[in-house]
Amino acid sequence: MGHLDHATYGWLTPVLSYAMACIGAALALRCTVRALEATGRSRRNWLLTAASANGTGIWTMHFVGMLGFGVTGTDIRYDVPLTLLSLVVAMAVVGIGVFAVGYGRDRSRSLLIGGLTTGIGVASMHYMGMAALRLHGQVSYDPALVALSVVCAVAAATAALWAALNIHRPAAVAVASAVMGAAVSSMHYTGMFAVGIEVTPSTTPLTGASAMQFIFPLAVGLGSYLFITSAFVALSPTAGERAAYASAGRLTEPDERAVDVAPPGFRPGPAPASAQSYAAPGRPAGPVHDPAGTHDAPV
Repeated sequence: MGHLDHATYGWLTPVLSYAMACIGAALALRCTVRALEATGRSRRNWLLTAASANGTGIWTMHFVGMLGFGVTGTDIRYDVPLTLLSLVVAMAVVGIGVFAVGYGRDRSRSLLIGGLTTGIGVASMHYMGMAALRLHGQVSYDPALVALSVVCAVAAATAALWAALNIHRPAAVAVASAVMGAAVSSMHYTGMFAVGIEVTPSTTPLTGASAMQFIFPLAVGLGSYLFITSAFVALSPTAGERAAYASAGRLTEPDERAVDVAPPGFRPGPAPASAQSYAAPGRPAGPVHDPAGTHDAPV
């Protein structure tokens, strides 16, 4: 049995993976809150952003943690297509959960279905990522710890969706995100402790990409996406702020329906000099005879 090291870089990878999980959870909460305040296309777009943010956060947490994973006696490579598929699965199952909550009429039922579906999906993403490992040896799992990791995933997903429905204040969202990040990280490391590897020494080159060739650049790119999305969400006005802006705009705009009506009894004063009739020198002002005989015009 090969020795498994879950922190080859010390506390760096566990702390970073936890931070990614917290950021993804916080973004998903804020986006879901915005979605519940919106309607139509705006609600759909906020829910899609929530799904991509939380799915990306969970996936990045998993593979940042895997950067610190090592096995004595063998190198580790990753199957690129299967690893990318695990990212798609993560975003898809989180999307099912947030859309169930965002559009469900019965909140208790939506919470149950969304939490169960998302939790099982997140656990599937984890073990799909583990199946992408390529090494010299045989991987085995402790069934009890695998079951416990699935329970952790379902509990974390259900808690996340419940928080999205019930927590709205920024301070409460921060606390909930920290708790959810801890729950997701617990699921990951419970699943990792379920792993056992029987190393088979071999000189055959492994297929796939190394962690630094593939996982590290992808994790950095997805982490950047999370930070950019955080800035977008922070700068986007809420529904209440947009309503306040619209109300203020209506108050400052002139009323085009207003008509300048003179009050009863009003008589205009004498016309200004520029508007008075012009009379040539030595000739009285008055009507001028029209040669055509059609009308008289003042001069």
